[in-house]
Amino acid sequence: MTYGTEPHKLHKTNSLSTSIEAAYEVDTTTLEKMVHEAIKEAGSYGLIADDLLNQFRDFPYSSITARFSALERKGFIERKGEKRKGRSGRNQLVMTAKD
Repeated sequence: MTYGTEPHKLHKTNSLSTSIEAAYEVDTTTLEKMVHEAIKEAGSYGLIADDLLNQFRDFPYSSITARFSALERKGFIERKGEKRKGRSGRNQLVMTAKD
């Protein structure tokens, strides 16, 4: 398994210089690994975004939620369509680790 996303994929070509700098500063390897490990630990029950945000409350919202797409694109997790209510009362997709 390879964690981490190349910085140039984290910003648009015409992004502000501060956004580009931020893309090169973020440790996507560590963030992807910790989010993936948490989802794996949940087993077949899976987790919704709010579960992960509660677990990693010391991290900014976007540092956690931005990992979902990367992990799904790499084939580490899947969202099959099952939903659970989040704290807002709105449905969120359940994420599970792929075998």
